Amino acid sequence: MPLDRPPTPLSAVILREVPGVAQVLTPAALDFVAALQSRFGLRLHALMIARARRQERIDRGELPDYLPETKDIRQGIWEAPPVPEALRDRRVEITGPVGRKTIINALNSGAKVFMADFEDATAPGFTNIIAGHANMLDYRDGTLEYDDPKTGKCYLVGRNPALLIPRPRGLHMTEANVLTGGQPVSAALFDFGLLIFHCGRALAATGRGPFFYLPKIESHDEARFWNDVFLFAQGETGLEPGTIKATVLIETLPAAFQMDEIIWELRDHIAGLNCGRWDYIFSYIKTLRNHAAYVLPDRAQLTMDRAFLATYAARLVKVCHRRGIHAMGGMSAAIPVRGDAKATEEAFAKVRADKNREAELGHDGTWVAHPDLVPVAMEVFDAAMPGPNQIRRPRQDWRIEPAMLLKPHEGKVTGAGLRGNIAVAIEYVAQWLSGRGAVPIRGLMEDMATAEIARAQLWQWLRHGTTVELADGDSARLSAEWLAALVQEEIVAILNRVGPGGFHKGHYASAARLVLEAATAEVLPDFITDQAYDLLNALD
Repeated sequence: MPLDRPPTPLSAVILREVPGVAQVLTPAALDFVAALQSRFGLRLHALMIARARRQERIDRGELPDYLPETKDIRQGIWEAPPVPEALRDRRVEITGPVGRKTIINALNSGAKVFMADFEDATAPGFTNIIAGHANMLDYRDGTLEYDDPKTGKCYLVGRNPALLIPRPRGLHMTEANVLTGGQPVSAALFDFGLLIFHCGRALAATGRGPFFYLPKIESHDEARFWNDVFLFAQGETGLEPGTIKATVLIETLPAAFQMDEIIWELRDHIAGLNCGRWDYIFSYIKTLRNHAAYVLPDRAQLTMDRAFLATYAARLVKVCHRRGIHAMGGMSAAIPVRGDAKATEEAFAKVRADKNREAELGHDGTWVAHPDLVPVAMEVFDAAMPGPNQIRRPRQDWRIEPAMLLKPHEGKVTGAGLRGNIAVAIEYVAQWLSGRGAVPIRGLMEDMATAEIARAQLWQWLRHGTTVELADGDSARLSAEWLAALVQEEIVAILNRVGPGGFHKGHYASAARLVLEAATAEVLPDFITDQAYDLLNALD
């Protein structure tokens, strides 16, 4: 090929056949994904290197701060364009994985929006991912239905369904089952590319999109990357510039210092920011991993009304309303407990209190994880927010210094918290390896973000020799030997509960190994899914 001519996009190769793959990965769709990868793959790789370099600086002692070079953007008087009519009222959004029955139940839940999650709530085996994309095609065509083989019940989408907004996988993930140039494609570009290629024009024609949630962005450079992806995709699919609208999850600590800049880079496509609180806690631990002054107490003590979490939520509302976009609240993990009226009412009370806090703070909507919680959250926001949103309710009197975004919660590390983290991490990772992405555990709806918190806290407490307070009033410093013994005790407890057959079928041994290796690693792994994804693919 002559050197003065640009290379043509490489074709994509599918490594595995799973149900629905011919419907989803048509030759034209594969060519589109390959074009995205060819155009943006190297740039994405550079962004991931920039993440690593930033983390190295923080590990050496530098702390996150506002960027001096973008001061004019933060202090500038500007707003993003108004959102489409379909996105004006988002007071209650329900989230969940992209399984067929789950999608239908969520669309019929009474929520304003359903966030269809290809990321943390979906175990990304190829079977799950392709099935999710096939479901998006049926949603597009209005043919989404499900016949339950166990009950014989037929599930249909009702007359006034929630607006569906998908969340593609994060920029750090790959789709190992599709290659271009002999390398796995970006999972983010794979999911986004299929969604916009198959559904973009049809959703735009009916006013239902194309809208997206963008996860785990760490910088305004990554926001600029997504903006350029949007511009390219709109041009290739015949959509007008600005048709795509995105809500960015502020769920990493570096991004909390760049909210204005992220909105600015996506200003023609931005619809809002969201408090992705669980991933945010995980990112706080991961980012400040080498700093003993920022060790956190038990997860149960990390409430949104105190310390760095309260400041983060307040800043998000302030920035969003100044820029004329939605400030979305986060997820309450409490869920109803089947057959336990008292526990269910306690869960409802926790969710109600959390949503009251968000509405009073100025959020324009919130997330729930279960259809039964939609009326609870809706009642709170209906009372506090008679209009479609609170965007014109200013919050500019809050002055937020960098140290306030870093202030750790005060509290204790307890034996119960230590054992709870071990149990949640192992149970969730085992379920994830079995293909389940959203898992009820101990009355909470857990996804990969909460498992990441659990294993990251184990690492942090071990790394910094944290003292654990025990139920009998004694205390002890966490060691690798003690942690291994507690993991062993959890394995015995699981064996007693499920039996040897269930233990091995449930992939608990692999989960325990992954969790212990992550918790005792010399350097905290960025994502436990990096280690677990190959195993998930093999099991899938």
